Amino acid sequence: MEEARIDKWLWAARIFKTRTIAADACKNGRVTIDGVNVKPSRMVKCGETVSVRKPPITYSFRILKTIEQRVGAKLLPEIYENVTAPEEYELLEMTRISGFVNRARGTGRPTKKDRRSLDAFISEMD
Repeated sequence: MEEARIDKWLWAARIFKTRTIAADACKNGRVTIDGVNVKPSRMVKCGETVSVRKPPITYSFRILKTIEQRVGAKLLPEIYENVTAPEEYELLEMTRISGFVNRARGTGRPTKKDRRSLDAFISEMD
């Protein structure tokens, strides 16, 4: 197989959990090939570099083999090469260390820590 659909390849290479999520990522502009946003039906070839934005970092993969059937995790080194810049992983580690939970404003209840910090802020204002 010389070519494969990008959404199928992303799913088969275990970059996304489902093909639907992979297709949605393509539609929403989070998947690029050579800096160009791609549609889920875009055919990929060996040697191309795929960039996938999963906040807070952007992963980059060089395609070594085009597949459309999901394979075991042990076979992934034959499928793609991870060429993500080390700076991206440093950014991910800094995000983990900071302890900031990326939650959209107004969604869900505040945690106990959030409530205590809010109470402390309000008491300072009085």
